[in-house]
Amino acid sequence: MNVIELRSDTKTQPTEEMRRAMYEAEVGDDASREDPTVNRLEELTAQMMGKEAALLTPSGMMSNLIAVLTHTHQGEEILVGDQAHMYTMERGAPTVAGTFMRTIANESNGQIDLNIVEETIRTRNSRFRSISLLGLENTHNSCSGAVLTPEYTAGAAEIAHRHGLQVHIDGARIFNAAVALSLPVAELASPVDSVCFCLSKGLSCPVGSLLCGTKEFVEESRRWRQILGGQMRQAGHIAAAGIVGLQNMVNRLAEDHATARQLALGLAQIPGMDISPEAVQTNIVHFRPPSQIASGDFVRKMDAQGVKIGGAARIRAVTHRNVTEAEINDALNRMELVLKE
Repeated sequence: MNVIELRSDTKTQPTEEMRRAMYEAEVGDDASREDPTVNRLEELTAQMMGKEAALLTPSGMMSNLIAVLTHTHQGEEILVGDQAHMYTMERGAPTVAGTFMRTIANESNGQIDLNIVEETIRTRNSRFRSISLLGLENTHNSCSGAVLTPEYTAGAAEIAHRHGLQVHIDGARIFNAAVALSLPVAELASPVDSVCFCLSKGLSCPVGSLLCGTKEFVEESRRWRQILGGQMRQAGHIAAAGIVGLQNMVNRLAEDHATARQLALGLAQIPGMDISPEAVQTNIVHFRPPSQIASGDFVRKMDAQGVKIGGAARIRAVTHRNVTEAEINDALNRMELVLKE
């Protein structure tokens, strides 16, 4: 019985082209900015994102933390959604940067109410702490991979900038958003001061993240990367896969969106399954099993059946390049068998 891996798109295996590129990569000391492959990746990234510069980091969590350290000062506040990955899973801002996180409830579409954003900023008490950064997430991991439109992001950035805040997008899957909207990714990043994305998800690379912004921002971010231990030497082996990912893997993300919709529609046909197919815009599917079985038990039983999904109260399945249409149908059949038992 083959294993169907749906826990996360971080499980995606690199392509053979990536493996060859990594093997053949021209490398140098990136700490001295002498790795030509890293330099090419950062230049390509900046061009695609419409930003002045980019910085390779080991992970998206480090990119987000570096952005916080660069944009803010100790004791200041960051305004984020209450379901933001930076708040619920990372917590680098309060732990390392010494900044406080003020939350606004996320709506199901990944947005936070901009009227509340403005009111929160306007009524801040600067005698104690000032809000210096607004954090957005696109696509939104905890909101079924919901997409933020350029219009929404521009509106959020206008409010933030008018009140003197910077804006950062945790764009781990921002290329999924661009593909879903049929727009250049630069349009999604244009209104904000910094944005990061992961190479190690739908783009199929084994490791890495890029943080983008102005040249001044990236220079300061480079210093923080060194302090955090994220500076690497012959990182061209990582960067080579990233170049292939950006050049060849972006457009195919539409296939992952199609298999996610296939999964969502199939789940909706299973009696008792709590699923909203219309909420699935990209490659993340959230659902709850029928009431006769606890979510945790369902996850364990599906693992025994070779279908790896994640979650506790709510189950999360993520499609990626290594999951085919046939495997989605197979996974749905195995779910029905488990429920019949």
